[in-house]
Amino acid sequence: MRALAPRAVLALAAVLPAAALAHGDAMEDGRLPWTFDPWVVTPLLACLLLYGLGLSALWRRAGAGRGIGMAQAVAYLCGWLALAGALTSPLHWLGEHLFTAHMIEHELVMAVAAPLLVLGRPLAAALWAFPSRPRQRLARIARSPPARVGWRALTLPPVATLLHGIAIWSWHLPPLFDATVTDVGLHRLQHLSFVLTALLFWWALLRRSHPLAASAHLFVTMVHTGILGALLTFAPRVLYAVQTMEASRWGLTPLEDQQLAGVVMWAPGGLIYAGAALGFIALHLARLGRRPAGFRPLEAP
Repeated sequence: MRALAPRAVLALAAVLPAAALAHGDAMEDGRLPWTFDPWVVTPLLACLLLYGLGLSALWRRAGAGRGIGMAQAVAYLCGWLALAGALTSPLHWLGEHLFTAHMIEHELVMAVAAPLLVLGRPLAAALWAFPSRPRQRLARIARSPPARVGWRALTLPPVATLLHGIAIWSWHLPPLFDATVTDVGLHRLQHLSFVLTALLFWWALLRRSHPLAASAHLFVTMVHTGILGALLTFAPRVLYAVQTMEASRWGLTPLEDQQLAGVVMWAPGGLIYAGAALGFIALHLARLGRRPAGFRPLEAP
């Protein structure tokens, strides 16, 4: 196995500005293009509109900060910006030409945007975006036995963790991953599956799990994504021929591009999962440290 070359490591930090210079043939003004795919932009704007209208209606009814707190609203906005940035900013265009950028995009979607969106309580806000009667109908549908059983099954922590893991490993099979680079429909489906399974995963951990159980699921996810990242990093040959074919424009070999992509999944991605796991453990310890009302320590005789 070839070790990562020093110039490859430096390229990870400089990849975006280098891209602007390397692809002058694609950008007349020297800037990376934004991507405005209507199949991506329309759902993004719809989600932001529903959340904004619902939050406004809820706060008019209950008072500002009631029901959904200011911190939760900020978390949703930050998550939405991270998701929109990953899918529409120049990073998305660059990800179609450089494996390392593509991996950064995926980590932003699954490990940054998804938990922030869940923290913002998007379903509760979206429900309040509708007038009273449609809102009541939607609430009845959501409380119906089939909907409740289906939702509880999908957000059962082991199920959500498994579904998210299957999505990650399946789409990283080299033939399938390479196909997404040239097939826009598959590319959309890949991102949709990452977004949906990541939302289920983080919803299960943040809304349904005991903190220690949540940390265990995060540990499992950190381990299996770390294994996948290590496989990409230490592979002796190029596995993703199509995705890495333009790496030379950024001063990388295809193998170095693949190795850097593996490092992105392995290190930064693993740190996010590890940090979240430690946060859940800290939450559990904080709960243990709370004394019940009326508690009095025994005095020494």
